[in-house]
Amino acid sequence: MRPAPARGRFAPSPTGPLHLGSLVAAVGAWLFARASGGDFLVRIEDLDRARELPGASDEILRALALYDIESDTPVVYQSRRTRLYEAALTRLFAAGAVFDCSCSRADIARSASAPAASDVAEEGPVYPGTCRAGLGLGRPARSVRFRVPEGEIVFRDTVFGEQSQDVARAVGDFVVRRADGLFAYQLAVVVDDADQGVTQVVRGADLLSSTARQIALLRALGLPEPSYAHLPLVVNPEGAKLGKRDGALPLATLDEARARETLRRALRILGQEAEDGAPREILASALARFDPSRIPRGPITVS
Repeated sequence: MRPAPARGRFAPSPTGPLHLGSLVAAVGAWLFARASGGDFLVRIEDLDRARELPGASDEILRALALYDIESDTPVVYQSRRTRLYEAALTRLFAAGAVFDCSCSRADIARSASAPAASDVAEEGPVYPGTCRAGLGLGRPARSVRFRVPEGEIVFRDTVFGEQSQDVARAVGDFVVRRADGLFAYQLAVVVDDADQGVTQVVRGADLLSSTARQIALLRALGLPEPSYAHLPLVVNPEGAKLGKRDGALPLATLDEARARETLRRALRILGQEAEDGAPREILASALARFDPSRIPRGPITVS
């Protein structure tokens, strides 16, 4: 059987316009995909509509076009794909891999059996398994959690090398559908990547700690595992991840000269070299010289 063609993606959330940190992720994902002779896709991760900034999706796409980074297929929006997540959740319930949970964050924090907060448990303290065997009497279901199997998950990251995590101990059974009814990022992203045939997941290093959870979900659903490469984070002088409040935005409104310099700056952050010119020429030059071994682990501080 012939291997599937390489396919990478850039999947921003429309909570603000494209900034330097997200441009670094887009450029990195584009380079990996093109260097493998594969396709490059753009997916807008807009499941949480309450956090979405009006017009941000269109502005992100305009900015990517300015830098000659465009999707090879029509752009996909997560908000239009809930039927896929429903189907995946049904499969997980049928396999006994998920369970209803009545616990709020406050309940978990108050639990005497809740382990201390982990550095990868973004949701708060490690879930103590309160509802694993069923809901308490009179306790209505709030969310749905994935029943994490015991043992370490080991994977190799192209930039950070071999990684391992015991998800059960580090995070516990994690949420796949939230109390407000929205599907959680961890489930949506693996379903989307598999449905779109993504073979390379290239993204910021802030998502490295999510990877073991996503692999656990992929295995439970019987879906193929992509390769992973996590790129250096771009942070401000205070060490916080660069965001829309750091004054470097919006990239879509830069003039041509500043756009070229911003693109070359993103490449320098990735440890790559490129000749000057129009964005298409800069990217072609960087692709010809692309060397993943030169990507730093970061973070990279910018002012």
